Amino acid sequence: MKTFAAKVEEGGEGENGKPSFGPAYRNLLSKNGFPPMDPELCTAWDIFSVSVRKYPQNRMLGFRKFVDGKIGPYVWKTYKEVYDEVLHIGSALRASGAEPGSRVGVYGSNCPQWVVAMEACCAHSLVCVPLYDTLGSGAVNFIIDHAEVDFVFVQDKKLKELLNPDCKSTQQLKAMVCFTSLTNEEKDKAASIEIKPYSWAEFLDMGKENPSSISEPQAQSICTIMYTSGTSGDPKGVVLTHENITSFVRGMDLFLEQFEEKMTEEDVYLSFLPLAHSLDRTIEEYFFHKGASVGYYHGDLKALRDDLMELKPTLFAGVPRVFEKVHEGIKKAVEELNPVRRRVFDLLYRYKLYWMNKGYKQKNASPLADLLAFRKVNARLGGRIRLILSGGAPLSSEVEEFLRVTSCAFVCQGYGLTETCGSATLCYIDEMCMMGTAGVVNVYSELRLEEVPEMGYSPLGSPSCGEICVRGKSVFAGYHKNPELTREASKDGWFHTGDIGEMLPNGVIKVIDRKKNLIKLSQGEYIALEYLENVYGITPIVEDIWVYGNSFKSALVAVVVPNEEITKKWAYSKGHMASFSELCSLDQLKKYVLSELKSIAERNKLKGFEHIKGVILEPRPFDVERDLVTATMKKRRNNLLKYYQVEIDEAYRSLTGDKHN
Repeated sequence: MKTFAAKVEEGGEGENGKPSFGPAYRNLLSKNGFPPMDPELCTAWDIFSVSVRKYPQNRMLGFRKFVDGKIGPYVWKTYKEVYDEVLHIGSALRASGAEPGSRVGVYGSNCPQWVVAMEACCAHSLVCVPLYDTLGSGAVNFIIDHAEVDFVFVQDKKLKELLNPDCKSTQQLKAMVCFTSLTNEEKDKAASIEIKPYSWAEFLDMGKENPSSISEPQAQSICTIMYTSGTSGDPKGVVLTHENITSFVRGMDLFLEQFEEKMTEEDVYLSFLPLAHSLDRTIEEYFFHKGASVGYYHGDLKALRDDLMELKPTLFAGVPRVFEKVHEGIKKAVEELNPVRRRVFDLLYRYKLYWMNKGYKQKNASPLADLLAFRKVNARLGGRIRLILSGGAPLSSEVEEFLRVTSCAFVCQGYGLTETCGSATLCYIDEMCMMGTAGVVNVYSELRLEEVPEMGYSPLGSPSCGEICVRGKSVFAGYHKNPELTREASKDGWFHTGDIGEMLPNGVIKVIDRKKNLIKLSQGEYIALEYLENVYGITPIVEDIWVYGNSFKSALVAVVVPNEEITKKWAYSKGHMASFSELCSLDQLKKYVLSELKSIAERNKLKGFEHIKGVILEPRPFDVERDLVTATMKKRRNNLLKYYQVEIDEAYRSLTGDKHN
């Protein structure tokens, strides 16, 4: 069997003297120690500035302008043009009082101004702090206060939220720079709380009039503080250094050197995943390193295909939900073909898959099938896609196989967290044995599994399973202002991810479970299950509730034990005379419970992905006898899933508009 990782340490014993963790694995490129770093690339500023010298006239950042109310073609800024703008914005920050180490917030959708602000921070040893409002209500207010942000770059449509009186921490800001321009009313509001407001053009002019020399960071300097979901409610500030970023870039260079297909300055990436997340940020950093081009979506995810057709990217990166929709769209188009053409498509699919499973590269497995059928699938993605990358949550094997066969592109998954600077593992391209897995550990990291006895996972069992732990140059420096949480997450020098992995015999890791009750939906959003159960549990009609979701689904469902008294009152008012058990089978009652859950969700300002989309009504309370709860009434989630699996599957099938939801 071909192996893809090197075992560099044997497993060991825990405090009780029993084996508690498995062997440590490294990428084959690092089996004799981490390769030397590139002396030209010590910081994120180096990544950008070196490329400006090498590729000054290459297209760097693209965006679409609205012309006469319609979206126009992509307009481009070169590396040199972006560099000049970065110098001016950086000088303006220094003229406004920013000093090395100052925290600068960036709040808005992906766009060239976002990256210019980010690079200006790198040029002057400032700390970029993305502000990301989907972490929950009040998150922006919390982050500004917690990170002690002094300056904010903000998209025009987000200004209202920053200037809202409820956002108390805004008052500590020294200056606010809009990506475009501000209205007189917005300027007056900002001035009333002693914040200096600037349009983008005004800030650029200030930088031109007050030039400041660059103050380059060091490798160990903080590059960014990225906030991510916290189990206690408040977001966690993940501190990433410049070395974290550059080790990812250098490691990706070494990794890709193994393959015939190389990334070049001709590559184009469509950016629509949030720049406030590490996945998009690190992809863009790598594109900048190669002198390649990044085009931003025009702000409407529902019209993403229009951006794909206009930009014609070569890399398409997304979360599983995006690819599920691509899969559904293609399958629907196939179903609409006449029976003969549909039969031909199925035959070509099986034929190409057969040869891919035999070890043929995807482009050689069946050129005829690509010509007759599958090039049309690639055309739906713009026609130039060479690589499809899925991250943020596991991609189902069904969707991955379909894309591998039909997209005429390489398809691979990766696994990582903000704490691992995005990717911690990545699949080899064109290796069918890696389908359904997260691949191998990155070049500058090590990975091992640790025992989770309460869940029955042991790295020394068969198969080898346990909590995924990572250490290395790409692993974060700690949680901002939270040494206790940092110590808890980084025991023995290993970062404990909270994810459960299965180590395959060939050194490839597969993510199979989550240690804590914090799950990730297929679009990459984290869900705190216990928190939602506490919110929904206050609904009068709800006696008890178990909320369920997983990384292969985009929506939540729940098993609800209704309050018997309130249910019977509702039933009698609707003319239903039946037993409580019979009432719980009524579709009308399900709709009523869903409407009540929706109402409580809206009152608590839950995000759309936190809304319950389907319910199963259970007349019996969750009990110890069926082993659904502990003696202290804590939910046994694995047992609940086994018990209600059939009903859950049916609930997902019945969700309208999303057969694979």
